[in-house]
Amino acid sequence: MALFATVPPPAPVPEVWEPAARLPYPQSPALTPRRAPLVSRALKTAIATPDAPAAVGPYSQAIATGDLLFCAGQIPLDPATGALEEGDITVQTARVLENVRAVLAANGMTFAHVVKSTVFLTNLADFAAMNAVYAACFTEPFPARSTVQVSALPRGARVEIEVIASRS
Repeated sequence: MALFATVPPPAPVPEVWEPAARLPYPQSPALTPRRAPLVSRALKTAIATPDAPAAVGPYSQAIATGDLLFCAGQIPLDPATGALEEGDITVQTARVLENVRAVLAANGMTFAHVVKSTVFLTNLADFAAMNAVYAACFTEPFPARSTVQVSALPRGARVEIEVIASRS
């Protein structure tokens, strides 16, 4: 007896169009459109690849919606074994970026598509070493980036990186 039943994926839902909200201020008759512009309620698609660590909780490796890809944070786990990559910050950052590369590739993207990244470090003293490895993956124009120090990361990792990528 199986503990988990296999559930077929839901049928695709058609894209829904609805009128855009009216402006909260009066407009000149010359500027008022004849009909309200349409706004799309975009659908989302979960992206998963065996080339990056599997999600271990109620989250996806990434979500694609329209031209955007929102990637969950990656820590330095070996996708084959699930083990934390031991080593200094350069070794861990390289593993994290390989995991990010795999998730991007699963959606037909590369680091060139990344528009925003967030780096979480357990020690900001590791910033320069992390940055040297990070810089090797990106070219100009570089994505916007935030780097923050956190008190701890899952599994004792020293670095976690999440990215947002765009096809446009």
